[in-house]
Amino acid sequence: MKSLAELAAIKEKMQNKVVMREGSGDIRVVVGMATCGIAAGARPVLNAFVEEVSNKGIAGNVTVTQTGCIGICQYEPVVEVFEAGKEKVTYVKMTAEKAKEVVEKHLIGGNVVEEYTMPNV
Repeated sequence: MKSLAELAAIKEKMQNKVVMREGSGDIRVVVGMATCGIAAGARPVLNAFVEEVSNKGIAGNVTVTQTGCIGICQYEPVVEVFEAGKEKVTYVKMTAEKAKEVVEKHLIGGNVVEEYTMPNV
């Protein structure tokens, strides 16, 4: 970092990500980030959701957040998608690549990626 302007640019970039994670959209994506989830690879999954939602321009409609233990540790990383008026969708054994696919097919296209889900728990 060589200047105050460079520091300000970094701050603004990171604030945009924080706002996206805390915003209020029609769709809420919740990534399990307890110790079990982190150990299983949840951090790259969370980052992939945040980046893809931002890159695809859907941050106004989608909120990405994290939570503690969801209670199904053997299926970590676990992601739950909540949409108003619909049943929650639970994605299991997620990866960053699967997260990108879920953004494209489910969050944008409206089609649940069934092969990554499990019945509601």
